[in-house]
Amino acid sequence: MKKIAFLLLCTISFIGTAQNLNLNDTLPVNQSIKKGVLANGMTYYLKNTDVTKGVASYYIIQNVGSVLEKENQRGLAHFLEHMAFNGTKNFKGKGVLDTLQKHGLVFGRDINAYTGFDETVYNINNIPTTPELIDTGLLILHDWSNYLSLTDEEVDAERGVIKEEWRTRQNGSMRILQQSLSTMFNNSIYAHRLPIGLMDIVDNFKYKQLHDFYHDWYRTDLQAIAIVGDIDVDEIEAKIKALFSGIPAVDNPLERVNVEIPDNEEMLYALSMDDEITTSSIALGIRHPKSLEKATVGRLKESLLNSMVTHMLSKRLTELSVKSDATFLGARISYSQQARTSNVFNISVSPKPEQQQAAFTSILSEVVRAVKFGFTESEIERTIIEFKNYYENKIINEDDMSHAAIVSIIKENYLNNTTITDISKEYELIKSIFSTLDKSELHSTIKKLYKKSNRFLLVTGVKGQDNLTKEDALKIINKVENDNALVEHKDDFGGKTLITGVEIQAGSISNVKENKLLESTTYTLSNGIKVHYKFADKNKNNVKLKAISYGGLSLLDDSDLPSANLLGNVIQYSGLGDYSATDLPKILAGKTASASISLNNLTESVQGASVTKDVETMLQMVYLRFVKPRFDPEGYDVIMQNVKNYQTRRSEDLNEKMKDSMVVTLYGENNPKHRIFNDAFIEEISFDKIKSIYKSRFANAADFEFFIVGDLKSEVLKPLLEKYIASIPTNESRENWTDNSTAWKKNSIDKDVFLTMEDPKASVRITFKNDYKYSLKESLVASALGSILQLRFTETLREEEGGTYGASAGASVSKRPTEKAVISVSFDCNPDKAETLIDIVYQEINKIANGEIQQVDLDKTLTNYIKERKQQKDYNSYDMSWLITFYREGYDINDPENFENIVNAITKGDIQNFTKKVLKDAQSYEIVFKPLQ
Repeated sequence: MKKIAFLLLCTISFIGTAQNLNLNDTLPVNQSIKKGVLANGMTYYLKNTDVTKGVASYYIIQNVGSVLEKENQRGLAHFLEHMAFNGTKNFKGKGVLDTLQKHGLVFGRDINAYTGFDETVYNINNIPTTPELIDTGLLILHDWSNYLSLTDEEVDAERGVIKEEWRTRQNGSMRILQQSLSTMFNNSIYAHRLPIGLMDIVDNFKYKQLHDFYHDWYRTDLQAIAIVGDIDVDEIEAKIKALFSGIPAVDNPLERVNVEIPDNEEMLYALSMDDEITTSSIALGIRHPKSLEKATVGRLKESLLNSMVTHMLSKRLTELSVKSDATFLGARISYSQQARTSNVFNISVSPKPEQQQAAFTSILSEVVRAVKFGFTESEIERTIIEFKNYYENKIINEDDMSHAAIVSIIKENYLNNTTITDISKEYELIKSIFSTLDKSELHSTIKKLYKKSNRFLLVTGVKGQDNLTKEDALKIINKVENDNALVEHKDDFGGKTLITGVEIQAGSISNVKENKLLESTTYTLSNGIKVHYKFADKNKNNVKLKAISYGGLSLLDDSDLPSANLLGNVIQYSGLGDYSATDLPKILAGKTASASISLNNLTESVQGASVTKDVETMLQMVYLRFVKPRFDPEGYDVIMQNVKNYQTRRSEDLNEKMKDSMVVTLYGENNPKHRIFNDAFIEEISFDKIKSIYKSRFANAADFEFFIVGDLKSEVLKPLLEKYIASIPTNESRENWTDNSTAWKKNSIDKDVFLTMEDPKASVRITFKNDYKYSLKESLVASALGSILQLRFTETLREEEGGTYGASAGASVSKRPTEKAVISVSFDCNPDKAETLIDIVYQEINKIANGEIQQVDLDKTLTNYIKERKQQKDYNSYDMSWLITFYREGYDINDPENFENIVNAITKGDIQNFTKKVLKDAQSYEIVFKPLQ
């Protein structure tokens, strides 16, 4: 429920003078989004924002989904979504895609759509706002509204694509979902209308059935268009009126009914199992009615309190989950939209093996504890601080909202009648609500959410285990709800800061060097650390830190690699400094700051992020990562329990089996650098080794190069650097990476791997690899080859053959640890068509090597690169890349000679020569996973 996301932003205070609120008042509307309705019933929304300059995004929101299908139409709502890209009145055949791709947009990323139970939404993101392309974007929306071609030939061609989409998505988790739907939706039509539909209908429906569904439901009174971006709102509005007003309204339209899920007094229950699923899960849902009436201040208050209680309950469960004696691995409390007319209070848990009953009892006890006793003052105070901080950040960053985030709000207004509120004015309402709030209201809220009716229990069981039955669950619920031994939750943590008790000896800045080219500054600190800093406020209230050192896994012994694999997880579950993973979030309440570590093949790094006001907290955390890291044995125990559960979970998972088979096929069964995640791997993990690895990799901060970019003035940063970074003890040692690359077993590998599958499919993996001298130009040529192959395989494997939902293709040149070029392709398909499609893959690659390259494909690719680079420059992240690349790679990414000029000069000959060189005497593999007969 998107409204809840808004409410999590709310600043709240028990202090202040209350306004005289009328709970029946409607909410203040955000006037920056213009909304109108044409005479034919079509709604439009317009919003000017220059978060990305010179572009706009175009959406059409159809109030039409799979619940509107008749029994013989199951899958047609989703089929229509596909057909929008297969011919319209003004864009014949693949004209929509061809037109947009010529201007640098990418299908699947910039151009996409989805179908849900209740809606279908199409989007074209980040089209340049030239007059020609503004008209093009509007014309595409116009055609999507009422002018799909739906030719017989294109319909038949798309049947295979959708069949392969279904095949790709079918796995154990999907089959579990399908078994659960009737219980989840109380056997309403939702239970029988998964958008992908039935393949028998997809294969055999008559053309008229699709035309009928299109005529009945794709109509102006059920459509909204949204244009968001760097636009003149009045100009676009005039264009919309001129272009869209002529679309005729449907006479005598069918009524668009919102589906109601029936009430139930007795708890519904489903136990679902699948051979691929080897770990259990439990979810207790409690359904509540969801109003589609216009929101009021009273409903704002109700939703806010719902958000608060689920937030506090989730915190309690997280605290329990990080204890080694917990009966569950993880748990979650939520209150969100289930269907258009209902919300669900959901209590979900992942039990430890053979502990379903105990885990359900434990989680339910925490919920009932809150129902009986409510929440503590300290919990409420922290929640207030957290909501306040989030809301304040949201106000500051309002102008930096992405197009997608804005359209998400618009979509909720159109489909669910959610008010598009003025955030600042809503904040004033929130302050007034909380100035008179009593904690008893929060207690009443959780009691209301945990009601007796409309309950349903979904259990994912495991064959051969003692799975939670309906009778078990009812007994546990009855016992817990009547347990007089339950006592009030205790929470008295407070009064401490992140560095309470930590003695810090501040250092100094010994040298300052300005870089006029980058408009950056390098500070050399008294302990030898270098910090490269650049002010950037393209994204307001946003500061990022990266500290990078060479070495990484390449400097570890092979025997340390299993422990290194879990280093980041153990650090996360250990907390920081003097505070456990449970206490650290309490210390950081109201702060938006983080500092994490990562260990990669050739580097180790610390990443930090914060809003501007919390930079000091971020730097404190960075300081502690080096000076006072925490290694919690209990956190390690919890991680190891999760690891063993993960090993159980992956044991029958088809994708994990394919991953293991790839490792063995390429590197052998006992390669020390490429291990299968099995019991032997787990047994080699050691808590002491993890501590030792961390201390060796993060021992010397002066071996790290620090980069700080963001909305932070130098006069604020400098004293913080002296206190927290210059104070870190260092030494004179410096490290570099070593070449730890591993050769394949053979230079040429061609293998079919047969696996047991519930839903048969073939999965194809093809790769070529060769020695290749790295250069900026060659890396861009390689990338262009990958993009061209993606276009070719979309046209051949997907559209012409209907053989796959989509192939993934890529090419690259590595600089370190060795200079090599790689071309790779992967896709899923019908096993019967695998060899035919594999032949096409080789044909397309060889065509390029022979110079048969379509100039239009190259033009689309290079235009996209130039467009993307221009848009990247509107974000702080570009400045971070600029800084890091300059100082660590030695060149200026902002110089056209290092990107734009190279891209614009790439020719078909460059693509051909690269491909020929990579293929000549290349190492290669073709590994195809097939169903066991």
